[in-house]
Amino acid sequence: MGSVMKKIGLIGYLLLIVLGCFPLRAKAVSQTDSLADVFVRLQSAAAKTRSIASDFVQEKQLAIFSETLKSKGRFFYRQPDQLRWELLTPVASGFVLNGQQGQRWNSLSRETRSFAIATDPMMGIVARQLLAWARVDMTWLQKRYRIELLDTQPIRLKLLPRDQGEAGFIEQLQILFAADRSHVVEVEMFEKGGDKTRLRFTNVRINQPLTEETFKAPEF
Repeated sequence: MGSVMKKIGLIGYLLLIVLGCFPLRAKAVSQTDSLADVFVRLQSAAAKTRSIASDFVQEKQLAIFSETLKSKGRFFYRQPDQLRWELLTPVASGFVLNGQQGQRWNSLSRETRSFAIATDPMMGIVARQLLAWARVDMTWLQKRYRIELLDTQPIRLKLLPRDQGEAGFIEQLQILFAADRSHVVEVEMFEKGGDKTRLRFTNVRINQPLTEETFKAPEF
């Protein structure tokens, strides 16, 4: 599991994909708030989300360098199980998912390859992570992480990996939701080796029509 997680990198944590090279900003949480209450509010908002279209910026700081590495891309989701995760810079690449089947591509090799979640461990983890956050599937996430509530306005959660292999690679994740709880706006990942990454979703459009072409791989 540890080697798979290292190959996945950020995109595996939606996550593909995540996390930040920035100080923690947790605030005191009211004793009247509970994780159960927060989960109910998140899932209630997610139930109204039929589609998500968003740009994203990924900022990664390696422990051995002072420079922050940046990349940009696009993310699309349509219920119940369609995804498009696409890096635009510095190298165009990505994947689309339709149910249990998908295609991935890379503009450098100009290749497109098919995959199935059931038989591709790396892409299976990536797709399930992204789907879990798009759907706000707290049941699935609780099986993989011990979740703590850092703040409620807006909601910020801290995730600690339960799997030993993943815990050997990732120290924690922090997830920030939009004020209306309809989507994730920021994911931060703190790795055991000191690397930090932040993924910010911008220009988010909720419930706008998405064409079938959105969930097709490019032709080279």
